[in-house]
Amino acid sequence: MTNDEGSSNDRMSKWSLQSSTRDSDFVIPSSSDIRHSSLSQSLIGSPAELADLLPLAERNARVAVDTEADSLHCYREKLCLLQVSLREGDFLVDPLVENDLAPLADTLARKEIVLHGADYDLRLLRRALNFQPARLFDTVIAARLLGIREFSYAALVGKYFGIELAKGSQKANWALRPLSPKMEEYARNDTHYLLPLAEKLETQLIERDRFGWFQQSCERAIVSAAIDRERDTEEAWRIRGSGLIRGREAAILRALWHWRDREAERFDRPSFHVLRNDQLIETACAASRGETPQFRHFSERRTRDFRAAIDSALALKEEDWPETRKRRGERPTREMERAAEGMRKRRDQAASELKIEPSFIAPRATIDAIAADRARAKQLLVPWQRQLIGL
Repeated sequence: MTNDEGSSNDRMSKWSLQSSTRDSDFVIPSSSDIRHSSLSQSLIGSPAELADLLPLAERNARVAVDTEADSLHCYREKLCLLQVSLREGDFLVDPLVENDLAPLADTLARKEIVLHGADYDLRLLRRALNFQPARLFDTVIAARLLGIREFSYAALVGKYFGIELAKGSQKANWALRPLSPKMEEYARNDTHYLLPLAEKLETQLIERDRFGWFQQSCERAIVSAAIDRERDTEEAWRIRGSGLIRGREAAILRALWHWRDREAERFDRPSFHVLRNDQLIETACAASRGETPQFRHFSERRTRDFRAAIDSALALKEEDWPETRKRRGERPTREMERAAEGMRKRRDQAASELKIEPSFIAPRATIDAIAADRARAKQLLVPWQRQLIGL
């Protein structure tokens, strides 16, 4: 980065938004000493309990939120638990009972929502409750802007509060009721420290003149999470590890993928419960050689359908095999390569000065995409990122 682009402090100040520092009087409530115990000590599932929670949430400008789903146990994941932490305590809301959560969602939508790694939770909440926050505080974004390399929730809680969080319920089936005491403790801890953590991170961001950058990134995160990701059913069978598969093997893999997807949907189980991806690839390669693997956990009916899927692929004519996927994009020109190299150098210099990861400023693929089409810069990067790479 050349001298006429200004110092790192000048660059930061240009994009920073002014924000007054909140009085840091937050006290982490003890899990054994939480006010409003009638709400916070059990799962909130009745209309009366929800009605009691609403005024508590209403009087808080900032609310910590987390979600639990059953993606490891069902074909279509669903929202199974909503954790809400306020200054008054930690609350677990049960979305699986017959209750109208729209008033709670409407209340939370007017607040600043604190999440750790917001994208997944925002997408889940949008599908389940049509929820989109007005403001977001993503503690992952904050930590990375501060140059913190270990930014998992457990790592940040350990760093700032000296507490080691218990593990063990990440893969639990959150659709089961009642929740075990261990699962409830895990769920409460997921939001228990988010509010004081947000205060500490916010203070540091302001001190380093990066709070404006943080706000830009959080606003982009809200917009990104509101965009649906469409699954291309014609290409979804091209799973990780299948890049070198061609011809008849590819035809068998495609047939097996669609068979597995039907099986998973039929029994409402994740697809890997039927067969893992590596097993699909191994089966496709073996079947193309005339070998059919046996899976002892298959029922007779499943074995029959499994073999029928393979036979249907083997019966295809060569012109019906999947086409070899062509490499996306064109070979970069010398001008594109020079533009990309210039952006990478400016990015790396800025990252070194600011002590943050270069990829957080702009990933390599993003830089290459912008070098090929400058007009994509606003779509791919927020203002502070664009400025640091010289756009």
